[in-house]
Parts: sequence; structure tokens; C-alpha cells
Amino acid sequence: MKTIIINSNDANQRLDKFITKTFPKLHKSALYKAIRTKNIKLNGRRCDISTRLSEGDELKIFINDELLGAQKKEKPHTFKKGASLNLRDIIYEDENIILINKKPGVLVHSDKNNQEDTLADRLKNYLYRIKEYDPEAENSFVPALCNRLDRNTAGIVIGAKNAASLREINKKIKENSIVKKYLCLLACAPPAEKATLVAYHSKDNKTNTVTISGKETEGSKQIITKYRIIDKNYKNAVLAEVELVTGRTHQIRAHMAHIGCPIIGDVKYGNKSVNEKYKLPYQALCAYRLVFSVTNEKNLLSYIEGKEFENRDVWFLTD
Repeated sequence: MKTIIINSNDANQRLDKFITKTFPKLHKSALYKAIRTKNIKLNGRRCDISTRLSEGDELKIFINDELLGAQKKEKPHTFKKGASLNLRDIIYEDENIILINKKPGVLVHSDKNNQEDTLADRLKNYLYRIKEYDPEAENSFVPALCNRLDRNTAGIVIGAKNAASLREINKKIKENSIVKKYLCLLACAPPAEKATLVAYHSKDNKTNTVTISGKETEGSKQIITKYRIIDKNYKNAVLAEVELVTGRTHQIRAHMAHIGCPIIGDVKYGNKSVNEKYKLPYQALCAYRLVFSVTNEKNLLSYIEGKEFENRDVWFLTD
């Protein structure tokens, strides 16, 4: 028999979702059977799959240990072993969220090669060192990054320190309620000073590349990208601001290349001769501004409503 006291990061979850995350080896059929036969009790009473947990609840699970499996608890060594201690580029931080300036070349999450020094591990390592994350005290929650940037794209990444903030930020990203703007250097100027581009996006998972088409094709998804030209002669290139309305894989890079204005330094969708001319170490693309406009549970994020966060350390703008 297992007894779990629900903490603040476990609260507001459905019972079945919480148990599945906490005991990932438990089969769903065994979970649902245990609920039907009252072998899972909440505060000493019968509960349902969809029951929402509250902070302080006592959950008792009467399931054989062999079926239940070990409780999933992250150990410090899993993120401390290979993760750098370098998390100095913090744009904003409070008790709920942290905004980090990711440098180009840094992975946000581990890839198929299981690289350990990711931004996600750096975040956990940082919060562990400042005593804002104790994996042993958590049943299922792990601090997480809410948005993803390509390895060689720089810019602002949002980290959530607690489950309520993670839910709220993820919800707003899904609803496209967070404005995301990028700076980039283009190989040439588009015909219009500003425009809203609409096209269709198809991804090849085997090659991790995307194809952009002006017409809808089978399996494609619509993308919308806004841009405006800032300077047509910035370091002999075109400096532009791009806003993502939708957020698909490699969207900005592939969409700008599709209209004949590739990003300088982009080896996947860019122009090889242009890249050789400029010799930039990474693609000249940076997520430099986020605008929050949110309502939220427990007013966790009310203090940032309508506030803009800007990253002034854009590597390709410096000499």
C-alpha cells in the first residue's frame, strides 16, 4: 500500500493523470480496475478517474508493488552530472517563472543522442542549487521549459517553476495568446516592407526538415508568419522583425526561404554562397521579445499582464 500526500504542484490534476505520471509502469487497465474496486481511495473515500486533486489530500493506493512499479522521482544526479552551471543570462525571474536568454548552440531538450547539457537540465540544476526545486519532495512535478527553440536559434525561453504556472503558460501558448517576435538577418529584402505570409507546412520526421507550399497538400498544416523590415542595409544585410502567429517546426527559417529571403547562416534552408560570404557561426535568428497578456488560476501571473519582455543581448547585432 502506498500513501501519497498531494502537494501544491500535484493539485488540480485529474486523479488518473497524476497516478499515470507518478507510476509510469502501471498499466491503465490495472489503474481503472483499482479505481472501480475501491483499491484507490482519496481521503478514505471512493474516487473517480476524473476526480480533481486538492493540496493536502491523502491518496491511498492498494495495488501490488509489482504491478505498481517504482514511484517516479527525479534524482539530482540525472540533471547535475552533465549540465553546466551556466544559467547567468536570466532576463526575468520571480517565484513562478524564469525567462532565460538561450545562446545559439545550446539544446533546449535532450535529442536522440541523449545530450546531457541541455537548457532544461541547466534550469533544474540552477533551481536545485538555489533551493527552489527539491526532486525528493515532489511526487510528479519537474520544472520545465514551456517553449522550444532550435539548437542554433538564440533567444528567450520561458521556464515554469511550479505546476500552476506551467499549465497557464502552456495554455496560453496553445491559444496563441503569447506574442513571439524574432530578429533576423535576411540575405535580401522581400518585395514589401511588411506583410502577413500564409502558406502550408509539411514535416519530414526522418530528415527533420520541412517543406513550405503555397497550396494545401495532404497532411500539411497552415502557417502564418508576419514580418516587417527594420533596416535594408544593416551590415550589408536586411534586418527584419518576424512575428510567429502559428508555431511550427522551423517555421520562420523555412517560410522566409520559401519567399526567396533566407536567413543568413542557416545551413538547412539558407543560401550556401551567401552563408560563405558572411561566415556567421550560427543562423542569425533570435527570439528577442515576448508579450504576455494572461488571466490565470490563483492570480499567479496577474502581475505580468500586458507586459513585454525584451532581450537586448542579440548576438548578431553586436560587433
